[in-house]
Amino acid sequence: MTQSVVVQVGQCGNQIGCRFWDLALREHAAVNKKGIYDDALCSFFRNVDTRAEAGSADIQKGKICSLKARAVLIDMEEGVVNEVLQGPLRDLFDSKQLITDVSGSGNNWAVGNKLYGGQYREQIVENLRRTAEHCDCLQCFFVIHSMGGGTGSGLGTFVLNVLEEEFPEVYRFVTSVYPSAEDDVITSPYNSVLAMRELTEHADCVLPIENQSLVDIVKKIQQMANSGKLGTFKQNSLVTSSKGGVNEGEKPFDAMNNIVANLLLNLTSSARFEGSLNMDLNEISMNLVPFPQLHYLTSSLTPLYTLADVNVPTRRLDQMFSDAFSKDHQLIHADPKHNLYLACALMVRGNVQISDLRRNIERLKPSLQFVSWNQEGWKTGLCSVPPVGHTHSLLALANNTCVKPTFIELRDRFNKLYRKKAHLHHYLQVDGMEQSCFSQALSSLSTLIEEYHQLDATKGMPNQVPPRLNIAV
Repeated sequence: MTQSVVVQVGQCGNQIGCRFWDLALREHAAVNKKGIYDDALCSFFRNVDTRAEAGSADIQKGKICSLKARAVLIDMEEGVVNEVLQGPLRDLFDSKQLITDVSGSGNNWAVGNKLYGGQYREQIVENLRRTAEHCDCLQCFFVIHSMGGGTGSGLGTFVLNVLEEEFPEVYRFVTSVYPSAEDDVITSPYNSVLAMRELTEHADCVLPIENQSLVDIVKKIQQMANSGKLGTFKQNSLVTSSKGGVNEGEKPFDAMNNIVANLLLNLTSSARFEGSLNMDLNEISMNLVPFPQLHYLTSSLTPLYTLADVNVPTRRLDQMFSDAFSKDHQLIHADPKHNLYLACALMVRGNVQISDLRRNIERLKPSLQFVSWNQEGWKTGLCSVPPVGHTHSLLALANNTCVKPTFIELRDRFNKLYRKKAHLHHYLQVDGMEQSCFSQALSSLSTLIEEYHQLDATKGMPNQVPPRLNIAV
């Protein structure tokens, strides 16, 4: 079995990451009744004998002694990490996995990337190496961060650069939460575009997720439940609790984090559990990324809620496939059906047959536009273990030109500030930060948009079969 390491950076990254660990433990508890440390647990957890004289020694087989997450937690404010250390997951991490400061990055990419990056580089490398050394076959790093703030965007992309330098053979998957247009961080367009350049150059796959899409999805779930269409909310639900509720003027961060954590659970399910058609994480990059910089994959998840939140009948399998291609289930504001697919992966969990997969692909194919040179650009995976409380679930990852409007809107918001050179001095006073960083980041984003634009220009062109040489006259 292979192992993966999760790197959580900034407030958003750590909140999503810890929600992922909580849900992952619940999933494993549902199938691992005897408390045995097996291959499934080994993929993301160490089994540590804390009674060992020389600190803590890993136990490869047998009963679970003390589980430790294969993770590195980084934040330049202590708040969220301290909450974790005082919460129910406190025993899942030890102090050697944590890197914190007290002053924060002040919503400034340059402070996170240039200042804290230089200051903490050695400690970051040491923690990453120590975590990697506990893996027999390290396959992937998962970086979780947000784009709008200073630590997530700045230090998060610095860590990505370090991963490429120190572990060039290990895949780098990045889950990036993009700010909404009504974001309360005025400098978020600067932070996001500066981070985008690093993501484009140093990540193998990026899963962009929009804050506003998550807010809309949670509101929709609540509206449907209130109208009786979804069934009823369970007590202490993430969607309706005081922490995660959608009260007037309140953002449902816990419920939003829950959706992203479920995305990561489904993405890693094949690495953690067996299935009749397992999809390795490296296969996602190999099959879905035809060109190195076009590695932004839109994700859609169905069901979008967990049974921890809602009492609801399971969706029919065919309906779930239709949902996954609906714009209402995308984790960014996009409509992939009306844009061009480069490739698409379907990761199904539960008691589903390969014939069900093929039937639904054939049913949906006529309504989806694929590039002419990859008409059969489907990658499929079947994991036999469903999410807790469900009979099946589906994660669709699409390399689709529908990400282009999100990037164009981000560039427009960047330009509104940059034309006036507004707030620029806050960045330029940080050592190592120059104005050329802004122009290069803007140029990188424009080049990326143009590449998607050129692909879009081929949409609707007839798929001509090249002529064949006559065998006989």
